[in-house]
Amino acid sequence: MVFSTLTVGIMKLGETSTIGRVGGKAMIWFCLFFRAVYPGRPVIVTLEHPGAGMNLEVPAEAVQTGLAVSGMTLKAFISHTIPTSIAGAMSDNEILQIVVFSMFFAIAGASLGEKFNAPLVSALDVVSHIMLKVTGYVMYVAPLAIFAAISSVIATQGLGILLNYASFIGGYYVAIVLTCIVLISVGYMVLKRDVFRLLAMLKDPVLVAFTTSSSEAAYPKTLDQLTRFGCSRNIASFVLPIGYSFNLVGSMVYCSFASMFIAQAYNVHLSFSEIAVLMLTLMLASKGIAGVPRSALVVLAATIPSFNIPVAGILLLMGIDHFLDMGRSAINVLGNGVATAMLSKNEGMLEETGTVPVEEVKA
Repeated sequence: MVFSTLTVGIMKLGETSTIGRVGGKAMIWFCLFFRAVYPGRPVIVTLEHPGAGMNLEVPAEAVQTGLAVSGMTLKAFISHTIPTSIAGAMSDNEILQIVVFSMFFAIAGASLGEKFNAPLVSALDVVSHIMLKVTGYVMYVAPLAIFAAISSVIATQGLGILLNYASFIGGYYVAIVLTCIVLISVGYMVLKRDVFRLLAMLKDPVLVAFTTSSSEAAYPKTLDQLTRFGCSRNIASFVLPIGYSFNLVGSMVYCSFASMFIAQAYNVHLSFSEIAVLMLTLMLASKGIAGVPRSALVVLAATIPSFNIPVAGILLLMGIDHFLDMGRSAINVLGNGVATAMLSKNEGMLEETGTVPVEEVKA
């Protein structure tokens, strides 16, 4: 789905200058979103102290978390963006690798001219519409999936899992709500009252992400609803996949709360400067994170040891991770949806009535 929609979107954008302009604006939007939601996260968890009082001892020996973790270096990150095989990247949900391959593939295809790329664009467009139809079928059973997912976790862990971590879960969702308010406020500055119509249309994809704990599962429905809202399908197909790698505000809320919670549980004191560096490190480490369940735990496991926070603390979160992941995935979808609509508006490619989306972008 990501490959087909992103490739079609870039090919239809046409000139390289247009692709560069839209991509550059997208990255600026994502940075502004991060700056807008950054200050509140460490403040809330520091004031609430959800991990205080647990007084856990730092393990003398390394504890196996069961997570596959490798060192986070700039070299490793850059190397990871280049797929060995596009089929392997798709099967492993390596969204950043898919984005990189799709961009090179689409730019090369666009350079050949409409005569050669028109059949490919048409075929990939059909594939994306088929995936949207499949998503529509999934939406019919979404309410049952929510009930089943929550019931399964409670049946396995017991109601006590909610009571024991009530303070942490409560504070986390307060931060999620505040992040939503910030996103809506930023969106209102550009979209005005249309932002509320956008929220209504994003309800279904947000529900899918919340149910499945996976923002990727909501991608087809998000793209469909943004198109219905009035966004250019070309813009949405281009910006959304990039946002899934670089605009994961929900993942940052998750990682911020989780890292601070573990530090408090083990009585690891972090200065203000250390907290700032930790937040920045988590932001960089989370780029390209897969939008699938528990992917944020891998980022935590690779990052927190550098700040003398025991990686064994991740085991404290695994029992409630599903409840946290639901909110993380939902806010990721909302953030990317608002950003895409704002960029479409800025490019003059937003159909005000939301009935007939504009399909062509002029350089």
